[in-house]
Amino acid sequence: MTHKNTWAKLAAAVVLSLFLTACKDTKTLQENEQLKAQVAELQKENGQLGNNLETVTAARDAAMKENEALRAENKPRKPKRSGTKASSRSSRRRRRR
Repeated sequence: MTHKNTWAKLAAAVVLSLFLTACKDTKTLQENEQLKAQVAELQKENGQLGNNLETVTAARDAAMKENEALRAENKPRKPKRSGTKASSRSSRRRRRR
């Protein structure tokens, strides 16, 4: 009788382990599907961010070129020397004396 009980316990353990394994596999499969969906969404977002980065980089480069052009236009020109006016004033003063 103990021999039959041992076989019955062994059979019950095998059936129970198969059932638990099947449950774990089902949960694992569900989790895998969720993870695959998340990975697909992240890849989509990554592609969009890559496109946004290219757009922003192109806009930055264009702004830098425009800024350089404006700086080149806005370079301070050499002011006309006011020395000639000062010398003419001093010569006038000298003449009057």
